[in-house]
Amino acid sequence: MIGSSVKPLFVFVLTFSLLLVVILLSPSPHILQIPFPSGSSVGSDIWSVKRIMEWRPCKWWLQGHLTPLPAKTNGYIRVDCYGGLNQMRRDLCDGVGIARLLNATLVLPKFEVAAYWNESSGFADVFDVDYFIQKMSGYIEVVKEMPKDIGSKEPFKVDCSKRKGQFDYIESVLPSLLEHHYISFTPAMSQRRDRYPEYARATLCQACYSAIRLTSSLEKKAIELLDAIPKPFLALHLRFEPDMVAYSQCEYPNLSPSSIAAIEAVRVDRKPWTGELAQIWRKRGKCPLTPNETVLMLQSLNIPTSTNIYLAAGDGLMEMEGFTSVYTNVFTKSVLLNQEDFTRMHGNTKAALDYYVSINSDAYVATYFGNMDKIVAAMRTYKRMHNTLFLSRKAFAELTSKGLEGVALTKALWEVHKNDFAIGRGFALPDCFCEFEL
Repeated sequence: MIGSSVKPLFVFVLTFSLLLVVILLSPSPHILQIPFPSGSSVGSDIWSVKRIMEWRPCKWWLQGHLTPLPAKTNGYIRVDCYGGLNQMRRDLCDGVGIARLLNATLVLPKFEVAAYWNESSGFADVFDVDYFIQKMSGYIEVVKEMPKDIGSKEPFKVDCSKRKGQFDYIESVLPSLLEHHYISFTPAMSQRRDRYPEYARATLCQACYSAIRLTSSLEKKAIELLDAIPKPFLALHLRFEPDMVAYSQCEYPNLSPSSIAAIEAVRVDRKPWTGELAQIWRKRGKCPLTPNETVLMLQSLNIPTSTNIYLAAGDGLMEMEGFTSVYTNVFTKSVLLNQEDFTRMHGNTKAALDYYVSINSDAYVATYFGNMDKIVAAMRTYKRMHNTLFLSRKAFAELTSKGLEGVALTKALWEVHKNDFAIGRGFALPDCFCEFEL
């Protein structure tokens, strides 16, 4: 009698326990989950890999406003920014740090008017000026207007193309600032930010990641675009435009005639490497992934072909037929937005929309490591959104040059990216973020 009464109770307890485990382990609907098919040798999706390192804002950055600003300014500095939106943002970040280094007052930056980028918008057309000034308070003084006796003339332009470290600016740029009281410059591409004093580095970080947000009208348009994308979704920054391929000087023997013609039209004197040099160049990770190679990479990470993918990319992507024939749920801003609005948009506006969607996506995958990718990855880290991954062009080139294909190639690519994700490779630059062991 006792045995027969205990058995139903045991079955009930066991069933309830299993049900509880299933509920606890079920994925949140807000997280992009990518299940592996039965029989997979990997066993779990890339976003389920346990991270062993995490990047967070460094304490010296968050406390940077505690360093008192100088009682008297050494003069006014305007940062002149060139290129696409994300390159100009990089110039601005560096310029703000340099201005603090020189104890200067920052004038609102000047954004390049460029026909190449179909661009005429300035800093205030894209970013919220009042918010920027407010968030920089305590780090550096920022002004919209200068005293009439100084601001009535153009600033004295200083060549900073070879200035990269703290003493370069103090020894070579500060004298010009003290003499002319109002100067402008464009920071060199490679800065030795690690050699700045912490208060200058903190100012750079604050400007780059805390103080910049879109104007209210542009943010409204960005939210409209974000809301139109089916959820959950992955934002993919794919770089296979004619100018990108021409600049890389890489060989792509199997492209369509139309793609070859588009590349040759913008190649100018940047002829592709050939023979052994081409292989060396590719193994160094210098060649953009084609859409077909990207498909292979995504599938090696077992990202389902049914995944909603937002293409964060410029106009003119080539060879997309192979990609969209496999990943069929692909969305772009040109399709999701009102066509009349989209036609009127300049390059900076389009780039700003891609940036906003990318920092708010369920997952972000980049096929390159350019200015946008670095900023997006850092902003996602700042927001504690860790489903971020950079596809390794170098690993792909090395593995395929060894003849790996099929399952062997898939396994090898998985191992590379599993390790990269676990340690947060590329998540954030050490200029502003510090590593923490989990």
